[in-house]
Amino acid sequence: MSQNILIVDDDTELCQLLEQYLTNEGISVSLIHDGLEAVEHLQQTQQQNQSYDAIVLDFMLPGMQGLDILQRLRTFSSTPVLMLTARGDDIDRIVGLEAGADDYLPKPCNPRELLARLRAVLRRTESNIVETRPSSQSIHGITLDSGNRNANVNNQLLELTSAEFNTLQALIKNAGKIVTKEELTEIALNRKHTRYDRSIDVHISSIRKKIAHHLGDIELIKTVRGSGYILVDQIDV
Repeated sequence: MSQNILIVDDDTELCQLLEQYLTNEGISVSLIHDGLEAVEHLQQTQQQNQSYDAIVLDFMLPGMQGLDILQRLRTFSSTPVLMLTARGDDIDRIVGLEAGADDYLPKPCNPRELLARLRAVLRRTESNIVETRPSSQSIHGITLDSGNRNANVNNQLLELTSAEFNTLQALIKNAGKIVTKEELTEIALNRKHTRYDRSIDVHISSIRKKIAHHLGDIELIKTVRGSGYILVDQIDV
């Protein structure tokens, strides 16, 4: 079954290049070049119970910025989003991840690398869908249900992106043990960790903030400098 991707970018030349490359790889591609048009289109497809397998979203767009589109999208859809950001602009990437993007890629991007990132996102999504054994992990009042991908803290909903859910799940499964950034990147993003890649750091920061909203300033996830992160199995009183 062909996967259906939406690319939202006002660079028509780049869009045509990506469309041709991805189509040759068996992926169905739709193109939109304006931010407002993209929001209206995505809302309409949601109402019609139609959806894309993933969205490639440029940060800078006419009509409405990519970040605003992403924030609006996350109010009604969990479709995976890969953001395209200006090369070297780390703040755009961090803000995009914090707003709910699953991954990012700097522009100008190589179509082959974009395809690899998309396939990683799609593999993770597909593995989530085929999860058939209901199972849950609980610690410190936090419960993750891998069957329906729900998370809660003391029976209150904990809203996590797909990448955040996978990251927290890996930490809970290994409570009391260090989980390296390399391991978390492969588990949460389905790709290799690269030098200067801060994606996992941003996801961890977001998870901490969301948990703190329910539990206060209890340090559950500790940074192990030079290694990774550890979710404590016991809370110091």
